[in-house]
Amino acid sequence: MASDGARKQFWKRSNSKLPGSIQHVYGAQHPPFDPLLHGTLLKSTAKMPTTPVKAKRVSTFQEFESNTSDAWDAGEDDDELLAMAAESLNSEVVMETANRVLRNHSQRQGRPTLQEGPGLQQKPRPEAEPPSPPSGDLRLVKSVSESHTSCPAEELRKLSWSGIPKPVRPMTWKLLGYLPANVDRRPATLQRKQKEYFAFIEHYYDSRNDEVHQDTYRQIHIDIPRMSPEALILQPKVTEIFERILFIWAIRHPASGYVQGINDLVTPFFVVFICEYIEAEEVDTVDVSGVPAEVLRNIEADTYWCMSKLLDGIQDNYTFAQPGIQMKVKMLEELVSRIDEQVHRHLDQHEVRYLQFAFRWMNNLLMREVPLRCTIRLWDTYQSEPEGFSHFHLYVCAAFLVRWRKEILEEKDFQELLLFLQNLPTAQWDDEDISLLLAEAYRLKFAFADAPNHYKK
Repeated sequence: MASDGARKQFWKRSNSKLPGSIQHVYGAQHPPFDPLLHGTLLKSTAKMPTTPVKAKRVSTFQEFESNTSDAWDAGEDDDELLAMAAESLNSEVVMETANRVLRNHSQRQGRPTLQEGPGLQQKPRPEAEPPSPPSGDLRLVKSVSESHTSCPAEELRKLSWSGIPKPVRPMTWKLLGYLPANVDRRPATLQRKQKEYFAFIEHYYDSRNDEVHQDTYRQIHIDIPRMSPEALILQPKVTEIFERILFIWAIRHPASGYVQGINDLVTPFFVVFICEYIEAEEVDTVDVSGVPAEVLRNIEADTYWCMSKLLDGIQDNYTFAQPGIQMKVKMLEELVSRIDEQVHRHLDQHEVRYLQFAFRWMNNLLMREVPLRCTIRLWDTYQSEPEGFSHFHLYVCAAFLVRWRKEILEEKDFQELLLFLQNLPTAQWDDEDISLLLAEAYRLKFAFADAPNHYKK
């Protein structure tokens, strides 16, 4: 067990890399604005006030959300798919998926499957190449995505849970994000949403250097070059797109403004949508230099709306003091104490606190813990799972932690334990690792989600 002096010295050295160093930028304000109603007034509209109007006091975040009509894009009555987001995914379908993944992996590796519940064991590192999707998957997903009715929306979610074939992933993510399920209505929706986004740019983006917004823009400008993959992010066209997306989102969502961590959530959407137009062996090596400007504009708008849809479900992660993350980390601690008491007790004995490593897992949705290609596969499931980013992610984090139980139990030092948990060896992970992780996460959800008392000892 580390001495108090050693821990203080360690924290002093590594403070800039830990969650506690995250700086929050709040205060982005704007007047209510609907570009479709006020499109003709864009040129003549006066600048927004530099001081916010005092709002009526509300008792809950949900009340604030409902009262801030320009920050949450509600009332999209033509987006049937979004209306189905709250529906429960057929549990039998997903349990069969989880069992099939584990069963196939066990047969191929000649090893037993993982154990459920207390004493959950570490899964072996896959040695074989990941299996290719069944030949019917691409055809089925394509058929559903091209349907002229809204009926197949739930079917699309079922098919997407186990991973989306790369050729149809861009359109499927848009369908799971903001496009209507009916193919006949998509062109009009695409045109309307693109017009709306670029109206925001025209109306708000010039204010980035105004005193009231300059701190927000400065922080975004500083954070983007720190993102990965550098080969993508540091391309000037990409940097400019990310700056616009993040600044407009911050201005449009004054409840949180911009908070470090939100910037990472742009990357998967942008990469998936750009890969619809260019071939890249690795998503980390995408080059946008040859992509036409009009295509980049469309990708930028798609990325903004899909990221907004994601963040609408986890808004309390980024409001003042980030209460959503605080709550989820506490829930993770309680869940791990139930599914693997030995790991939980080991961390406690060495005074490793869950906030010290799991804050980043929640703040960045594990994007800093696994390669980008794995994040994209993970998000296939998150977007098809009801409350995937806000609720199912908790069970993924629990399965992810227990995945390393052998290594955790071997570490007998505070500093080594914390360094290991902040630098997990996932560089060689692939889709099969994520599929196994998701299968275990679903088993945990199936066992605990409807029995909250199981969290507690």
